[in-house]
Amino acid sequence: MAENDDWVVTVKEELERMAPLATIGAAEKPHWDKRSIYRIPESVMDQNMKAYKPHFVSFGPYHHGDSHLALMEEHKHRALLHFLKRSNKPLESYVNSLAEVAQCLKDSYESLDLVWERNTNRFLQMMIVDGCFMIEVLRNFTKATNDYADSDPIFSNHGKLHIVPYIRRDMLMLENQLPMLVLTTLLAVENEETKNDEEFLNKLILKFCCRNGFSHKARMGKCLHLLDVQRKILLGEDTSETKIHEGGGGERKNDKKGKTDSEASAGGIEIIRSAKELHEAGITFSTSSTQSLKDITFKGGKLRLPPIVVEDTTASMFLNLIAFERFHVGVGNAVTSYVFFMDSIIDSAKDVSLLHDEGIIQNALGSDKAVAALFNSISKDATLDPTSSLDLVHKKVDKHCNKTWNKWKANLKHTYFRNPWSTFSFAAAILLFVLTILQTIFTIWPSK
Repeated sequence: MAENDDWVVTVKEELERMAPLATIGAAEKPHWDKRSIYRIPESVMDQNMKAYKPHFVSFGPYHHGDSHLALMEEHKHRALLHFLKRSNKPLESYVNSLAEVAQCLKDSYESLDLVWERNTNRFLQMMIVDGCFMIEVLRNFTKATNDYADSDPIFSNHGKLHIVPYIRRDMLMLENQLPMLVLTTLLAVENEETKNDEEFLNKLILKFCCRNGFSHKARMGKCLHLLDVQRKILLGEDTSETKIHEGGGGERKNDKKGKTDSEASAGGIEIIRSAKELHEAGITFSTSSTQSLKDITFKGGKLRLPPIVVEDTTASMFLNLIAFERFHVGVGNAVTSYVFFMDSIIDSAKDVSLLHDEGIIQNALGSDKAVAALFNSISKDATLDPTSSLDLVHKKVDKHCNKTWNKWKANLKHTYFRNPWSTFSFAAAILLFVLTILQTIFTIWPSK
């Protein structure tokens, strides 16, 4: 009973400290707005734990000290020494600059262990070591540094080919992010010319993250962390602070071909057809004019989709982007909607093969079946923003397929033209029918 009394007193004291009801939301807003790096709940992580946990290197507090990542700490320290030696600035300058924003950096994380909350010096040490290592990895990839040995295990050409791809994958995990403020502060101390140039670092990350000729001309504006930059690159538009809030909410996907929540409540069923079924309904596919994941359009029976390279790291990248959109209020739903849409039109290897033939999917996994399985697995529990352009595209495609002529044509093609033999049989049947009609005519009206 005494414990309950203590609890009641504690809650009453907290209520007294709270802002008035009319302003409580505004009072709490700054607290939520500071967060941008989140822990993945076990219920989400269980679907694909390997996609969310770093395999090679830790950045930030969530996985610092994990035993299987300990070998990289030596390389981090070596990178710090190279960074400091090249900058010719004392370490104290970096420590003092980050100390000014230490609380802001801590607030970027959804939850911190007490060891980091109570020991700011240790927290700043980690931020500097991890931040300098990340900058060195970014720079070295663009050949901006040349003071490492040719045999360096990380910063040599050999390292770029065999080690850096694993580091890149880990750098795109939500739990493994550093606040962008860490990197910009370090760079500003090193060279004041970069202090007010937010695009300098964005462009460096663009070159590092995007291979295969991916281009991005728009300004990305202020970004939260490297994963946020990657998201804006994939969306391919100006997503600076004035445009970042695309609207939240959406429809929860219950099953692949079933109802969404809003449809279920309205009693309607919207069938989502595979690429092969759409093709049989007379819809053609082609690549979009840009590589933006939002550049999906349907007009005149043609569905245009952005080209995408599917490789070993694709699933991990998309899963972490989906998690970021799920937990960061206001960032939008664009990547999740894209994954939802692709899963909708990909049922099997045949769908992947069709999209590959049209230049939409470049398969670096080697197996069309593996690509289909990838999209089918990463879209579980994904949400689709009902206000997005993709929802409108989906409705246009569905309307096209439901037209009587298109349904008849699709059924005819599916029934009689699935392979050369059925096509030949159908043609023979038509010819036999025509000959029968002609014979009947000549029997009724014999020639004189």
